Amino acid sequence: MWIGACTSQIGTQMQVLAQAWMVFQITSNPTMLGLDSFLATIPIVLFSLLGGVFADRTERQKLLLGSQIVQMTCAFLLAILFATGVIRIWHILTLSFIVGTAQSFGGPAYQALIPTLVKPPDLPNAIALNSIQFNLARVIGPMFGALALAVGAAWCFAINGISFIAVIITLLIIHPHFVPAKTGQSVLSSMGQGFQFIRKQSAMEGLIVLAFSMTLLAFPLIVVLPVFARDVFHGDPKLYSMLLVCLGIGSICGALTVAGLGKYKHQGRSALLMLVALGALISGFALSRYLVLSCVLLFLAGGMLLAVFTTISSLVQMITSDEMRGRVMSVYNVAFRGGTPFGSLIMGTLVSRFSAPKVVACNGVLLAVLGLYFLLVQRKVATL
Repeated sequence: MWIGACTSQIGTQMQVLAQAWMVFQITSNPTMLGLDSFLATIPIVLFSLLGGVFADRTERQKLLLGSQIVQMTCAFLLAILFATGVIRIWHILTLSFIVGTAQSFGGPAYQALIPTLVKPPDLPNAIALNSIQFNLARVIGPMFGALALAVGAAWCFAINGISFIAVIITLLIIHPHFVPAKTGQSVLSSMGQGFQFIRKQSAMEGLIVLAFSMTLLAFPLIVVLPVFARDVFHGDPKLYSMLLVCLGIGSICGALTVAGLGKYKHQGRSALLMLVALGALISGFALSRYLVLSCVLLFLAGGMLLAVFTTISSLVQMITSDEMRGRVMSVYNVAFRGGTPFGSLIMGTLVSRFSAPKVVACNGVLLAVLGLYFLLVQRKVATL
């Protein structure tokens, strides 16, 4: 599963690079970058809770297969539109929304499937390794993507479509040890059970708020990296690719560190301290005008971002039972992915009115303040 997902993610990251750059080239408008990201992720907010119910009721492999096939079809369609020269911005935006809808059903199924492939003591390591494959792809994908983009954007989308074959094959051969039980319970009742479970866990609500805040304030940095590459450092797609690679390599190092530590005491407090450090690093990157320093800060921010994300995800998974995992992870998925569309849309709009460095620096300060609040005032997460 790790190999298949990593292969597919490399293709996806090639498309992410090409799509962001082409949207900015076609429109020269940072707001459109934010809108594209918003449309790609807002379906996750709208439909993930429903996807979580299905993840607890049906075979998660089948749900994931359907999601992968839809995303593969969209990638091939984009490749055809670019190759024939008939691409319009509304084509990209529409297909982003369709891909996001597929991910809203596939995401909870994937997150619920991973813990059923390992034993409970190995869960933190498995989650960290899963983060590593995603970020390894974020390093390799942009490098290949920059090369393919030099030939033509259509190649990035076509290769992404082909890469989905790898994860489809692995989904057909794995054997998870959890099979959802049949139930006649209504969808709304199943959702209600998920919310009740979350409310009974004292720190779960805080973890979900942190997940949402991270994606609202930190993840939109990736969306505006083309603006830093072109307008702040006066570069081209290669520089944009280099910034993504720095972020990705840092993320791999952060995830490897968490995987090496495994389960340890005071994970909640560590996550909050790292969140404060993440805010400081993001603000430092935004204010830097030296390319080398900016790359170093971006590398460190990537490591800190994935360390926080992996630790919070591990805590959520460890206090969730298998029969509730799909629903709980769908709520977590809504929170974790839900901040991105709103953060991207807000950031894209604010960057158009002010500047990318000012907006990103403010986001970093807000992240640091949030970490300090949960560390010193609302201490339920800090006690985990």
